[in-house]
Amino acid sequence: MGFRCGIVGLPNVGKSTLFNALTRTAAAQAANYPFCTIEPNTGEVAVPDPRLERIAAIARSKEIIPTRIAFVDIAGLVRGASKGEGLGNQFLANIREVDAVLHVVRCFEDADVTHVEGRIDPLADIDTIETELMLADLDSLERRVEQARKRATARDKEALAVLPVMEAALALLRDGRPARVLLATMNAEESKVLRALNLLTAKPVLYVCNVAEADAATGNEFSRAVEARARAEGAGAVVISAAIEAEIAQLPEAEAREYLAAMGLDEPGLDRLIREGYRLLGLVTFFTAGPKETRAWTVPSGSKAPQAAGVIHTDFERGFIRAQTIAYDDYVALGGEVAAREAGKARDEGRDYVVADGDIMLFKFNV
Repeated sequence: MGFRCGIVGLPNVGKSTLFNALTRTAAAQAANYPFCTIEPNTGEVAVPDPRLERIAAIARSKEIIPTRIAFVDIAGLVRGASKGEGLGNQFLANIREVDAVLHVVRCFEDADVTHVEGRIDPLADIDTIETELMLADLDSLERRVEQARKRATARDKEALAVLPVMEAALALLRDGRPARVLLATMNAEESKVLRALNLLTAKPVLYVCNVAEADAATGNEFSRAVEARARAEGAGAVVISAAIEAEIAQLPEAEAREYLAAMGLDEPGLDRLIREGYRLLGLVTFFTAGPKETRAWTVPSGSKAPQAAGVIHTDFERGFIRAQTIAYDDYVALGGEVAAREAGKARDEGRDYVVADGDIMLFKFNV
């Protein structure tokens, strides 16, 4: 289990270039004109995690299987999309299907690359898309809240539980703020209700500041303005040069490392994107290891051992008995499962155990 991120933004901000680089394909047409992306392209890439190779070396695994992340390149949005302008209806439908939004923002100047509104202003670009998403949510929620109020009057239990969350989200949207602002003030049950509404502005957002190659290591005034906005919103932000990512995607690993070093970078932008995406969505990784394979698995933070077992196979969750669990640092320091058991670092955990990032787990089950 990974997660599904929709790459969105105004036309000609570098969405398709970034998508092609991230997925190492040329499936999306990265052309210099609006709406070059007509259908959403989806690509999966392995999540880079250096812990995998260390665990596999100790376990003498024949195969390494990382977890994966899906990227969806979604058609560019323009002002009026909530009313169907441009490819607005398609954009809104596609964005509802993703777990998180990677909002690519143009933070570079280039006279050869046109801007759909004729100026370089990343904060105004963010406002354009955010406004369209809020208008779409308002239109949807205003119709749904009336139905919920009628059912609540008739003492419908589901409507009584959902209505307060819907009304809070509606008030926020009418005030010109996205629904995700509510998440910071809600308990777990309320947050679950809000997410179930599938509002566009309730999805986590990661701003991707697309800068020129020369600004990839330090950013620029445009990207710093976006980062400041992200901090104020509780959103994430990363600085990436899509041009650099496209270049290293075509190079052998050794040459890619040399190229990154020459640009003053320690790692590809993909690595930073995934780490920030995991943080944004509250995901953790656990591992299974043995002679056949070492494999990474992703679960939401707070998941208990049976839920983690269920990611591997539903039978594991249904017949869960216990999970032998070794912390990553102990596994590496002691040299594997046998040594960890002998040192008392392999714990038998039950149904209430909350999975920690980096756990190496072996599940006992009976169906």
